[in-house]
Amino acid sequence: MAIKKSEHKYRSWVEVDLDNFIGNLREIKRLIGPHVDFMQTVKADAYGHGAIEISNAALKNGARMLGVANADEGVQLRVSGIEAPIVILGPSTESEIKQIIKYNLSPSVSDLSFARKLQKALVNAGINLSVHVEVDTGMGRGGTMHSEALKLIRGVKELPNIVLEGIFSHFASSEIDVPGNEKQWQLFFDLLRELKKLGITIPLRHMENSGAILNYPQFNLDMVRPGIMTYGIYPSPETESRAKLKPVMSFKTTIVLLKDFPPGYGIGYGSTYITKKKTRIATIPVGYGDGYGYILSNQGEALIRGLRAPVVGMVSMDMCTIDVTHIPQCAVGDEVVLLGRQGRVYISANEIAARAKTISYEVLCALGKRAPRVFIQKGKTDAVEPRLRRIFIPDEEKSISRIDNIIRHCFQARTRSEKFGDAIYYEMFETLFGKQDRQLELRSCFRYNIEIAKLPDTETARSADYFQVKAHIEYKKTIRNNIFMIGCALDNNQLDALLEDPNCEYRWLLGGGDDLDTKRDFSVERVSIDNEVIPIIETKKTARGYEVWCGNDKLRDKINKEVKIEIEIVTKKAKSNNIFPVYLIYPTRGVDITFNYKKAALKNVREQSFFAGRHPSPSITRSKGKFIEINISEKEWIFPTSGVIFIWDN
Repeated sequence: MAIKKSEHKYRSWVEVDLDNFIGNLREIKRLIGPHVDFMQTVKADAYGHGAIEISNAALKNGARMLGVANADEGVQLRVSGIEAPIVILGPSTESEIKQIIKYNLSPSVSDLSFARKLQKALVNAGINLSVHVEVDTGMGRGGTMHSEALKLIRGVKELPNIVLEGIFSHFASSEIDVPGNEKQWQLFFDLLRELKKLGITIPLRHMENSGAILNYPQFNLDMVRPGIMTYGIYPSPETESRAKLKPVMSFKTTIVLLKDFPPGYGIGYGSTYITKKKTRIATIPVGYGDGYGYILSNQGEALIRGLRAPVVGMVSMDMCTIDVTHIPQCAVGDEVVLLGRQGRVYISANEIAARAKTISYEVLCALGKRAPRVFIQKGKTDAVEPRLRRIFIPDEEKSISRIDNIIRHCFQARTRSEKFGDAIYYEMFETLFGKQDRQLELRSCFRYNIEIAKLPDTETARSADYFQVKAHIEYKKTIRNNIFMIGCALDNNQLDALLEDPNCEYRWLLGGGDDLDTKRDFSVERVSIDNEVIPIIETKKTARGYEVWCGNDKLRDKINKEVKIEIEIVTKKAKSNNIFPVYLIYPTRGVDITFNYKKAALKNVREQSFFAGRHPSPSITRSKGKFIEINISEKEWIFPTSGVIFIWDN
């Protein structure tokens, strides 16, 4: 499907067909079988397709992790809300270590010096981090030499805060059948066999890229790394019979000017094209600044009204010209296809690459650099990712006046300009929620069920003054440690101290009542992760309140993975305090808060909600005398500090 002429909003745009992309993923899964995972390669903005949307689509359709080229690309995905494992496939630098730790990225390790510097930083941060070791078996680029790989792996295994999650290599010529591919495979296989003999287990082994998936299915390991084929491009003509792939990207623009020229008139810089007869020329707002190569001057082609039309004259920075003399009915505003299909005619990335004397990879990465990505799925074209958002990764910023300015203007800008609104939104997201001293923490599917009731008969001496409160809290997040703490504070000073501890998973403020005691009146009844009960290791009173420490060694396998956490708490609340607040202090996607008060016989219960986000108005369900439920869709992000206060009459 394509955008209708009446719906054109842009000078030029890139259409990304997510249905074709998902179909290509299904074809890859068919080829590799059910027992092999795949990493979606989203380097270079997903080969120009838009890394954020492509990553989300891949993860929804079976991708185990994402592959990027550097830390900045990984940060962009994290800031957009993606929590899946992200592997940096190229050698990382010392200057990237801070970002790698903060945003929980998995670097590839090619030398022990980098690994030791990473270990030192991890010790200071108090966390563990997964890495993948890259082995050079013949690519001659990144990775440790295969003859030195065992030494490196042993060295990395000695670093306690580094988790050796993966090992990989990369084919130099997988798109064609040459002896060098078998040689590379044998070197890598021999290393894996030696590791097995030594009892060294590395969970994820991967070597196959797109060409190898198609040409060497016998080389499958635990995971493959498809790239170009997921975007519907065959690595070589020889591979076209081995899979059914569909192109994902089209690059389109419109005619902005039509002029008739007499014979002998020069077109474009240097007048490299001279009209031989009366000629009609269409000007389009695309040039080499948009990735349409200068080398395509006088040899590129475009599609207009289903017909091919030649590019004539020099391609300039922002415009180029097309001979449309043979298409007399064309008009200003007509769609022009530079890459993709129009009617029965198709211009492929390989065709453009052949004309430009380059490869299809470069064509995809370069074309439409300044254009928005319009994502098409199931006939809908309303998902748009502007270019400004795609390249925008903010630096740390502590200017209060700048933060205030961002807050005041972001939604106004969103309503007036989608491009600038999105850019400001993501800047605000990072500025407000990213902390320099710890990783950005995102949560989703937050469920909070509160039941307030009269105290049981066993506590009749206090029942006149207090209610019993039972709370069930659950949410999803990526855990960083196998040991964590749930804290209960008596006042705001203690609560602030708990907030500063990265090991504090959840904290509670025991409000109201001078004789309340945290250890006696606050009880953690149950903690579970992914439906498995987590034991309580220790409870203690400290200067910052009452601490309940939980965890076990089994959780080490879940570190840096998304899990569902459930916490059940039983506590007390003074009847004299007729409010119950619930605050969200982390960026959270999807909220459901239910306040059940039937058993407490509260009167005139009402709520005051205050949510910040792109869609800040929650859905509210009330059942008089029973409950109030606050709901925000799991598709929507909520900003700190949002929340709701339940109020009733004494």
